[in-house]
Amino acid sequence: MTETTQPFKAEIKQLLNILIHSLYQDKEIFLRELISNASDALTRMRFEMLTNSDVYQPEAELAIHLEADKEANTLVIKDSGIGMTAEELAASLGTIAQSGAREFLAKLEEGQAVPNDIIGNFGVGFYSVFMVADEVKVISRSYKPDAEAAQWVSDGGETYVVSEAVKEDRGTEIHITLKKDATEFAEEHKLREVIRKHSNYVSFPIMLGEDQANSQESLWRKMPSDVTEEERNSFYQQMTMDFEAPLADVHFSADSPVNLRALLFIPSKREKTMFALRKEPGVKLYTNNVLIKEYSTDLLPDWLNFVDGVVDSENLPLNVSRETVQNNRLMRQLAKVVKKRVLRTITRLDDETFAKFWKEYGRVLKEGMAVDPTAKDDIVPLLKFVSSKSEGKLTSLKDYVGRMPEDQEKIYYVLGSDVSSVAFSPHLDPFKAKGYEVLYFVDPIDAFLVTSWTEFNEKQLQNVDEAELDVDEPEEPEASDASEKAINLFIGRAVKTLGEKVTEVRLSKVLRDSPIRLVAPENGASPSGFDRIQLLMNQDYEVPQRVMEVNKSHPIVVNVAQMLEGDETKTEKADLIIEQLYESALVQEGLHPNPASMIPRIQKLLELATA
Repeated sequence: MTETTQPFKAEIKQLLNILIHSLYQDKEIFLRELISNASDALTRMRFEMLTNSDVYQPEAELAIHLEADKEANTLVIKDSGIGMTAEELAASLGTIAQSGAREFLAKLEEGQAVPNDIIGNFGVGFYSVFMVADEVKVISRSYKPDAEAAQWVSDGGETYVVSEAVKEDRGTEIHITLKKDATEFAEEHKLREVIRKHSNYVSFPIMLGEDQANSQESLWRKMPSDVTEEERNSFYQQMTMDFEAPLADVHFSADSPVNLRALLFIPSKREKTMFALRKEPGVKLYTNNVLIKEYSTDLLPDWLNFVDGVVDSENLPLNVSRETVQNNRLMRQLAKVVKKRVLRTITRLDDETFAKFWKEYGRVLKEGMAVDPTAKDDIVPLLKFVSSKSEGKLTSLKDYVGRMPEDQEKIYYVLGSDVSSVAFSPHLDPFKAKGYEVLYFVDPIDAFLVTSWTEFNEKQLQNVDEAELDVDEPEEPEASDASEKAINLFIGRAVKTLGEKVTEVRLSKVLRDSPIRLVAPENGASPSGFDRIQLLMNQDYEVPQRVMEVNKSHPIVVNVAQMLEGDETKTEKADLIIEQLYESALVQEGLHPNPASMIPRIQKLLELATA
């Protein structure tokens, strides 16, 4: 054939400008694109040889070779793939876009489109090479036995040249004369770095000189049963530089409703170390073993952003630069499958591992539920709490409901600052008497959750600090050793001492082991959950007014009442005790703004007790 110079279509120059200057955020992307094209050519060749024995050089190794010449400032990329004829070179490399290109450019000029709107039907990944190239020469020989070699040459200008070439072996080689500001791509160490980052798991050998630059073996594309725990942990450590083994891994493949392979990890710690390679949230997204996105946040919700690893799908639609996956139905299906598998893995963790997981990520899940109400159905089954019957261990709501007595209709919880304080909450008295279990909500964010989360499995959640409880026992409390007059003196003294801190002081119908409890008044005052939120957020917090309920049979109440009855002038000691009872209750409720302020009073009480 004779040498022919052919013009690009009128819009090609403009498209090249967009591709080179607008779409690709990093020049090294060109190498990923060319290796990806080479891998595609090798895949097509492998498929052709399954059904056709009449091919040129059937014994040729399927591989990719890179040759860098620092002195000449050149780079050559070769493959032994399916190759192209002169006509195919002109058709494939002479036309970037089909009929949609001109329409797109018109919209771009009118401001109705942006460069990143170009979708991957234009087939322009190859042209990213002009980000780094002064000139590109493509020499190719088709797999067809009688085909002749041909070459395509362009400097990214208005024309390209197609001519005969001399090439003895099958496949395609791309000769790149690098620009002066791209000399780094003639350095072997830079090429290894880019290959390792973007193309490490291409399924064909990528040879750099005599050495293979990619690992080639993609653990996530192997059957989970064929990968050992040691291999998975080693891969995780190589990817993250986290030298602690992950808490769990999620290794699976699926062909329906979407094709995907995944190997994901739950790190042992939420906080990244100073040596961590991956400091941003998101998983690595591959298609056909080629890295598309280093940190993809589209596959998992924010409340699972601690998950790390790889997702690989063969049929993802990509934009022209492969840097952004289209937000379409397929991506949504992919995300749905990935999330489901991660949640399944978390629910199947053994108790010891889940306790470690909950310590690191429990609050992350709760924050997700507080921020995204639509996540409630996914997150609630994962929630676990210590309870009045769990002996310090975590229990799920499902297990709690399974233990409920037949006469218990609601799920009860108590809000507080920590397990040790709520375990002695006076609100638990009637529940202990009835044998009802109470969940301990002691994480600061729990107060936020209960403002919108009100039921589980059609059973209502109820705070035990409410004034009227459906566990109130109808019989009268135990008889008091103090007279009615003495108890009235105690109540009167409490009203005078506490003043506007309480709306009422009254006898309790439910207290058994505690001297007092504070409950929300029945006049519509905010529940303790809102008060706790206000305290945590420090929004002009004021200690809320509460009703003080008094246990007339408790020794402290009896002793103070009898002391007042015997000598009504002993008000100083009585006042100190009443104030301390009140503030101790605030501490148990998690509503005291400054518990240290109680120390002088406690010391004064000790002084009086030892006088």
